[in-house]
Amino acid sequence: MHDELDPAREAATRGATVWPWDPLPEDMVDLLQRGLPEAADDMINAIRSEVPEYARPQDAAFLDTVREGVTVALDRFVDIVVRRSDVPDLGVYFALGRLQVREGRTIDALQSAYRVGARVAWRHVVAGGEAAGVEPVMLYRLAEAIFAYIDRLADASVAGYAQELSAQAGAAQARRHVLIELMARRPPAEPVEVEHAAAQAGWALPKGLAALAVGDADAVGVARRLPSPAIGAALDPVGVVLLPDPDAPGRPAQVAAALSGLRAVIGPTVAWQQAHRSIARAVSAWPLHAQGGLGATPLARTEEHLLALLLAADPSLADDLAARRLRPLERLPDGARARAEATLRAWFDAHGDISVAAGLLHVHPQTVRYRLAGLRDVFGRALDDPVTRLETELALRSTPAQEPPA
Repeated sequence: MHDELDPAREAATRGATVWPWDPLPEDMVDLLQRGLPEAADDMINAIRSEVPEYARPQDAAFLDTVREGVTVALDRFVDIVVRRSDVPDLGVYFALGRLQVREGRTIDALQSAYRVGARVAWRHVVAGGEAAGVEPVMLYRLAEAIFAYIDRLADASVAGYAQELSAQAGAAQARRHVLIELMARRPPAEPVEVEHAAAQAGWALPKGLAALAVGDADAVGVARRLPSPAIGAALDPVGVVLLPDPDAPGRPAQVAAALSGLRAVIGPTVAWQQAHRSIARAVSAWPLHAQGGLGATPLARTEEHLLALLLAADPSLADDLAARRLRPLERLPDGARARAEATLRAWFDAHGDISVAAGLLHVHPQTVRYRLAGLRDVFGRALDDPVTRLETELALRSTPAQEPPA
């Protein structure tokens, strides 16, 4: 079996010309070759007996691959230790490592198989050597050669295992990226299309979810730090994480821990069929939060800032509203205008209660009455009309507050 040479295999073969033994004599060939068939069978039986992950009878195809690896390893070992040549091809063992991942086995199981195989091979060498009267020092050299050789094969398998894990993780993330893009689509994709994409991505569609917009932060990394059902992707223009069951007990603490102080916006909780709504809300709110418009806390919830989002949805409309309804204040000097705005804000916040407004402004109620009388002179009857009064309050909320003079 031959694979293309790649960085993972280069790492496995690095240092291949450094050997811990001198060439063994030619007369060792017969000793080694005579015991190969029996050693191969014993190694396979020992591996199946001692490593539970290889003991399943239904894995005939995988067992054939193991048998090939054992046979090829033994054949090549004879040539290597006699001629001091390098391992001609590690493709079999690199592929064996990749197959471990595809078959759902652990790298520990394969490492155990290598250790068992090396021990059985050494036992056969000792038995054959003693029967042939080989000097102990030669057997020691053979032992060193066996275990160094097995290390090389194991390194190749570890490299293959790592590459396959990386490839599968990349493919899975690509499918999740496609799924999130599909769920963000407007108009929304057909449910059957989403269900198919979710199955391809290996993601169980939850009953309820919320979108988390994280700006240019690593959305995939944030998702990995959340409970396993969360998935993330770098969309344009911000990264998005889909968080199943966002209102579950303990979920806010989990989200905060995953963000690690990063600023983020979480959209409303919706059914998965309405995921586009939560994604659109969180994404549209992100620029405002990044500018500090949704409060100082790192995580902003769109449901708590609906008015701010409404005003920010069309900035030119908000600007026109502010220009129209706050125009009367332009006639006042800067200091007087700042005091007038602060008084209006406090009066609106207090729902017209003079005492409450005075408390917000830290002034006497009579001062508030005096200022409101002046404002009525400036605005005329506008503050008595419900619609105009509401528009004036919205205009104030759409503009940054000015600090009144001391």
